[in-house]
Amino acid sequence: MEVAVRSKVQRLYDACASVFRTGEDEPLTFEQIRWLQSLLDGVGPADVGIDGYGDEGPRVDERSPTSRRGLVLAHALEQITYIHIHECKDFSMGVFCFPAGATMPLHDHPGMVVLTKVLYGSVSWNAYDWVSNPRKNGLAKVVAEERILQASTRTSVLFPRSGGNIHSFTALTPCAILDVLTPPYSDELGRPSTYYIDIPIPWLPGFCILEEAELPDDLVVAGAPYLGPELIVVDEEEEDDDDDMY
Repeated sequence: MEVAVRSKVQRLYDACASVFRTGEDEPLTFEQIRWLQSLLDGVGPADVGIDGYGDEGPRVDERSPTSRRGLVLAHALEQITYIHIHECKDFSMGVFCFPAGATMPLHDHPGMVVLTKVLYGSVSWNAYDWVSNPRKNGLAKVVAEERILQASTRTSVLFPRSGGNIHSFTALTPCAILDVLTPPYSDELGRPSTYYIDIPIPWLPGFCILEEAELPDDLVVAGAPYLGPELIVVDEEEEDDDDDMY
């Protein structure tokens, strides 16, 4: 009997569904983080429906069944494009595609753990953490300044108060970034996305002042469908009912 092989995205989803369960108040363990990192490290462009990479952006193999889909994605790379893979109350998975020179402004991830993997290309990453409790304005520590991330870079992890919770990306080449967020953004649950400007402190190297800013007028993020392998999603309500039985 032939056993179906799970796609890399399916394995990542299954791991997230196992680790990020509503009602689990215990923090993530080192082993869980390493497990998720290893799964993300193994994901490439083709695993999310982007087939290959060239100097001008994603390049598809015309013999591939996903080639037409990849071409649609390539045309979308004139602006930042988000490919939604999955979102539930516990976590979200998605890919941001950037044309060269595009910037995702400085923004935060309130109360979240975020795992980030560059799938192709390279980006410049700036990141900060609040010196004291999370706030809208105040002193922040520099975590990364124009650090280069690329496909060979290991999956990064940020936490609510460490790891560069407030960050920005600037695409040095056409690139794509796979993000896993837990829990996902939610205005209703007090997890909105807040944007900032950073003000250097010349006499205090390694620190800056962050001030809340309005959503930039020129920030436009287009949407594109997920065209990778089919994702088999757990019925959350059914899972919750099963939990109530024990």
